[in-house]
Amino acid sequence: MKVELARHYTYRDAIVTSIPSIVMMLVGSIYSIVDGLFVSNFAGTTPFAAINLIWPAIMVFGALGLMMGTGGCALVAKTIGEGHRDEANRIFSMLVRVTVIGGIGISLVFLLLLRPVAVMLGAEGELLSDCLIYGSILTVCLPAFLLQMLFQPFFMTAERPTLGTKMSVACGLTNILLDFIFIVIFNWGVAGAALATVMAQIVGGFYPYYYFHSHRNKSSLRLVHIDSIDWHAIKQSCLNGSSEYMGNIALSIVSICYNLQLIHYLGENGVAAYGILMYAAYVYAAVFIGYNISIAPVISYHYGAGHKRELHSLLVKSLVIIGTLGTVMTIFAELTGRYTSAIFVSYDEQLLQLTIRAYAIYMVSFMLFGINLFVSAFFTALNNGVVSAAVAFTRTLIFEIGAVFILPLLIGIDGIWWSVDLADLLAFIMSIVILKAFRKKYGY
Repeated sequence: MKVELARHYTYRDAIVTSIPSIVMMLVGSIYSIVDGLFVSNFAGTTPFAAINLIWPAIMVFGALGLMMGTGGCALVAKTIGEGHRDEANRIFSMLVRVTVIGGIGISLVFLLLLRPVAVMLGAEGELLSDCLIYGSILTVCLPAFLLQMLFQPFFMTAERPTLGTKMSVACGLTNILLDFIFIVIFNWGVAGAALATVMAQIVGGFYPYYYFHSHRNKSSLRLVHIDSIDWHAIKQSCLNGSSEYMGNIALSIVSICYNLQLIHYLGENGVAAYGILMYAAYVYAAVFIGYNISIAPVISYHYGAGHKRELHSLLVKSLVIIGTLGTVMTIFAELTGRYTSAIFVSYDEQLLQLTIRAYAIYMVSFMLFGINLFVSAFFTALNNGVVSAAVAFTRTLIFEIGAVFILPLLIGIDGIWWSVDLADLLAFIMSIVILKAFRKKYGY
């Protein structure tokens, strides 16, 4: 499937074009879910809690790849819209090189920090041992993970979204097959889960690198030789993608705060229940992220080309589509929460009932979550990383962290689960205000 950034997008065009990216993100969300599913059912609650406890800390660094990808994608698409394709390829190539070098350095640093971080998160005994095993294996292969996250947004900019879908399917199948072999057959527990994940990340990170270098590449993007690094372009890409990075950092910090609160109030069962919520949330969020990945380069292109009427059209259509998706997914989540919870913890009735209750409250947030996520992505696409970061950062780090510590004091355990709903309501109000405030500047 080949798409064109320059044409007018109807509702049908926006939806159809987004399907490959949505599928790509949905399949990508399988990694941690499959790990959790196998570990929970074949290794037990403590290993399951361990991977959910250490994963947010790893994502603090892994999200750098997403920052470079989304931010660089906005700059590259805008540059193409301005008619400078050679410059766009040069920027793309620089981003890939910087990500590889940076990934190696980050991997070495985090290996030294892994134990103190796990202890800080409350891990001890067997829980600490499992955290270190899972975390160390993923950290060694962090450069591949960074590359995988970097390339995801660029498939749409390259006008080859189905290539991204095929890559995600290949990575997902690799992860599932190896999880079965390593965890079920070899009984390697969290080590097997980690090895399966990094093998999938290697496929997802290095095959696109090969493709964009090769003669098979017929897309509008190509990795080219560069003699020097344009630090201004790197800085602009990082600024553009700062919202995605800050959003992921904030999400990781929020997850850490949730886990600290849950260990205090409910012990390992609370962490396990929250892990299940996160797995379900990854799937639903993947739909919104996939749509944003597909539409953001189109927005950036038309912004670079000065097509203000098309910007307005894309904004309105996207809000309608995202709002409809959010409503449908929330209803679906409420109807299927019991069955989703049972897939992971049917072996423990107390944990199952806790998870069902938490699921019913937590998933209400998806009514508004998608719109908040899109508004942040919209300003990233407009190359306004400051506003985009403010939306993402405020929702997660200020509203949600404040709620997760205050609401339990007011309404008890349920306050932990209601925190995200309150945060998204406040963020929705803020998003509407920001869209109106910048309407004249960008002409949408």
